[in-house]
Amino acid sequence: MIPQRLFFRFFPIMMASLFPMATGAAYNYAEVMQKALFFYRAQESGTLPSDHPVIWRGDSGISDGKDVNLDLTGGMYDAGDHVKFGLPLASTVSVLAWAVYEFGDALPAELLNEILDIIKWNIDYFVKAHPAPNVFYYQVGNGNADHAFWGSAEVLEEVMTRPSYKVDAGNPGSTVAAGTALSFALASIIFETRDPPYAQTCLNHAEELFDFAYNTKSDAGYREATGFYNSFSGFWDEISAAAAWLYVKTEDPIYLTKAIEGTSYWGKACRNCPEWDYKWTHSWDDKHYMAQIVLARKTLNPVYKESVERNLNYWLPGGGITYSSGGQAHLDQWGSLRYSSNAAFLALIWANDGLCSQSQVKKYKDFAESQINYALGDNPRSSSYVVGFGNNPPKNPHHRTAHGAWFNDIKSPVDNQHVLFGALVGGPKSADDSYVDDRTDYVMNEVACDYNAGFFGALAGLYLEFPGSAGSILANFPSNYFVPEQNRDPEYFVRAIVGSSSGTGYSIVTQTSNRSAWPAKVLSGMHFRFFFSIAEVIGQGKSIGDFSFSTGTNEGGTLNGPFLYDAGSHTYYLEVSFATAIYPAGRTECERRFEFSINGPAGFDPSNDWSYTGLGSGFTYEPVDYSGLTSNIPVYDGSGVLLHGSEPLVCSAICGNGVLDSCELCDGSELGGMTCSGLGYADGTLSCDGSCQFDVSGCSSACVDPNKGVPCTGTTNCCSGVGNCSKGKPANRACQ
Repeated sequence: MIPQRLFFRFFPIMMASLFPMATGAAYNYAEVMQKALFFYRAQESGTLPSDHPVIWRGDSGISDGKDVNLDLTGGMYDAGDHVKFGLPLASTVSVLAWAVYEFGDALPAELLNEILDIIKWNIDYFVKAHPAPNVFYYQVGNGNADHAFWGSAEVLEEVMTRPSYKVDAGNPGSTVAAGTALSFALASIIFETRDPPYAQTCLNHAEELFDFAYNTKSDAGYREATGFYNSFSGFWDEISAAAAWLYVKTEDPIYLTKAIEGTSYWGKACRNCPEWDYKWTHSWDDKHYMAQIVLARKTLNPVYKESVERNLNYWLPGGGITYSSGGQAHLDQWGSLRYSSNAAFLALIWANDGLCSQSQVKKYKDFAESQINYALGDNPRSSSYVVGFGNNPPKNPHHRTAHGAWFNDIKSPVDNQHVLFGALVGGPKSADDSYVDDRTDYVMNEVACDYNAGFFGALAGLYLEFPGSAGSILANFPSNYFVPEQNRDPEYFVRAIVGSSSGTGYSIVTQTSNRSAWPAKVLSGMHFRFFFSIAEVIGQGKSIGDFSFSTGTNEGGTLNGPFLYDAGSHTYYLEVSFATAIYPAGRTECERRFEFSINGPAGFDPSNDWSYTGLGSGFTYEPVDYSGLTSNIPVYDGSGVLLHGSEPLVCSAICGNGVLDSCELCDGSELGGMTCSGLGYADGTLSCDGSCQFDVSGCSSACVDPNKGVPCTGTTNCCSGVGNCSKGKPANRACQ
């Protein structure tokens, strides 16, 4: 016999077999759930584990709480922004835990373990945020400051401070305290058999926060979220929901009494109406739709059952809610798919409950299936509203880190750099099935933790309804589904142009860039090297001492050198370093300009200078594109690790064996034992193994690499019969 306290924990799964849906699943619900949980991983804040599945996310918010001498790291960012708002986050966690409570045993083991880990990640954060019985830090980050910046989470702390906000006995916040107590209460239930000590910790926090909320009964201190997450419904719905679940956990009748007490203060359907409001659904603000389901189960009072079904019937076709011609039950313009998904979740919970009127079971299930399938592609657009799933999914959700911007600009780059798999976008603003995939339209394209919560719960319910035909999770997800490295935009590089050029020197204008997004990184000590050769003046008795170097306009850089790089080819380099951090957060943050000049004696020719090669004369000074990008000016991080570009090969290291592996200056005496009075180039495709008989009689310093596009100047070809000055055998052609 199942104990009464756990009866309803398993009863939904028992009921599913009594009312199975008639046909197979229309979509791979397992895959959608898998991707929906990926979205939550992409939202995580704090120090991420080394095996974190989202490779374009890094540590962020690691100083959260330092302003109040606490560790408030962890948790999740709310939506496409980077504030940790307490009320919607608590709602998200409670809904995910509710989904596990109702349908968890039917989930694939991989998904169950993943969602439990996500719940625990956030519960651990709530534990940190509750350092004393009557103190709770309900928010980290200022909403206005945060929303004014468009960049990745990993660089946020370079841009702004992130203040911590609390409620306490003197400045209470019963809504957010009770809402978090609700999350703790549900966590204590779902971890009861999996991790009893952890479940007890959750229960302790749940009871303390509930007492804090109930004893103060005030939101006077819940101020910082105003304008973002106001508590329009008040705090009694959270008190009722938290008390109801605490009763499920403890069977202490005081909690049932307080849960019922709260119902006297729930919003009414209209002025002087006896019915509680039924023309909305469960949301981050209003928990009474959840509470009445639990109270219906625990009290068997028909008033709660009637209220539950009054609400669900309102959502059915003809029940009162507006339907689009394509079949969406449309409640509100902001996050319309979020509300229809939440209603679908409630419908599946109730339809699988023995208390549900049998005449309504199929209607509720059909409604839930239709709304979730609408979001997955059963709509007039035949398109998915879930990023990275199905046909024609959204590509540009309103999400800063997924966008991967470096310029503090919502429109640049044009397309998001990352696929935010599993994120449910807001959807149509109106009941007309219209939608535009436009990142700047945050009503249609906002994504949020609370959007995905009820959506995941409904998917879990549908997975239960279609045993054996609801699909399977993807293998090697997400590791095999990221943009391949070779197809990504460059992250670190130097853009450069020739500012001016004379017979004995030239000036270079550079922009050193950090446009990192895999993940975004703050780099101090970035530096680049500019390689140049003085080989052409060595025969004139000149040396590096005959050269001068100067700087022009620069943004915090320092010119160092010259440094000898390769004696065999007489190659040197200048190093330009930047002491201040460069990071992708705006024009002055992501790029540093630096101008310098090299001037030498007569005969100095830049055409054989590695880093001069390919430079043009113009690019956009604002970092909006990749004009002027060169691989021949390599860039390094502060530790000297090469980030982008390539260095010239060292001739002394590769020519001694008679083989040239790349286009390099080499002393002719090293080429297969042959001699040449001057210096020249050999191409990477050439073999100088000595079997090729060279005509070296006319070789001179004028011989240059044909790949450079510079012709010979009045000398005999180094390899006779070939119209260039290569000191070797061109690929696929024999020496004459």
